[in-house]
Amino acid sequence: MKVAIIHYWLVGMRGGEKVLEQICALYPQADIFTHVAIAQNLSDRLRAHDIHETFIARLPFARKMYQRYLPLMPRALESLDLRGYDLIISSEAGPAKGIIPGPDALHICYCHSPMRYIWDQYPVYRANAGRIARLGLDLSAKGLRVWDVASAARVDHFIANSAFVARRIRKYYRRDATVITPPVDISAFDGADRKPGDHYLYVGELVGYKRPDLMIAAFRQSGRRLVIIGDGAARAALMRQASPNITFLGRADAATLRHQYATCRALIFPGVEDFGIVPLEAMASGRPVIAQARGGALETVIEGKTGYLFHDPTPEALNDAIARFEAAPPIAPAALRHWAAGFGPDVFRQKLADFIAAARAGHDPCK
Repeated sequence: MKVAIIHYWLVGMRGGEKVLEQICALYPQADIFTHVAIAQNLSDRLRAHDIHETFIARLPFARKMYQRYLPLMPRALESLDLRGYDLIISSEAGPAKGIIPGPDALHICYCHSPMRYIWDQYPVYRANAGRIARLGLDLSAKGLRVWDVASAARVDHFIANSAFVARRIRKYYRRDATVITPPVDISAFDGADRKPGDHYLYVGELVGYKRPDLMIAAFRQSGRRLVIIGDGAARAALMRQASPNITFLGRADAATLRHQYATCRALIFPGVEDFGIVPLEAMASGRPVIAQARGGALETVIEGKTGYLFHDPTPEALNDAIARFEAAPPIAPAALRHWAAGFGPDVFRQKLADFIAAARAGHDPCK
């Protein structure tokens, strides 16, 4: 069986690329197609594959400004020659599923998210974009939505990374999706029982839809210590808003990240995410999570068992959830690690392999 894997762009090792690694573990001989690849930023497992870039990679400044070429990505995908591939797995968060498969090929889309910037998060991205980027969105978003819906018809089966994403797939594409949650490598995190420190932790990009502003406001009010790991377009503005009890560490190496997970009181997860691997990494380190009660967090954060939830996206509601956490009996680190183990890479690979085997068994190219 000849396998092609389509991934939107390969510029670092974030959640989508960790999922891609596990897909590649199932199909070590698969070819990878992507818009832009920066090899030095990728894991050895991904670099072991033949990686083919679309013409986007040859455009000026594409290595840094690839997202500016979003309006050209449909054409780039459709220009890929995928004749001869029996199985095509597209990894969708940016444009990836819009390839043109051969008539006999089985096309399965693992959807991390329908493109946020043209669907439900469009107002957020537009509000935070610069003048030129906003004009680009205004000119291209409608056409991209039409193409995005049309290209969904080229997918034989959708897999969603959460029930939240499955609902969005149903809303925007009118397609059903099977949920297979992403993997978290619990062995990569500190499993030793450590006494927690006096600080809370945030890990993630500093961008609008992740709501770091809400978190900054809450900790400015309460005076509790907060450590922030991550960088992004909103960092400078957030640092101006922050009080002395809030520390920005920027991007952190693996050792620093493990240490911060293992020694924080709890992870703060203030935004609405499609799924959220970061909360499971915290739980794998034996630490609970305080999260907004929307999106993928509802599938991993169980009130009083793995963390605490706040329902209103306000600093007051977040501080109330933190107060409830501090007043309650501690959650056992072993119980948190046990819960996270249910989302391990071996569980993910088995579920995905079973799904693809069933899809292949039922695939009739003549229908």
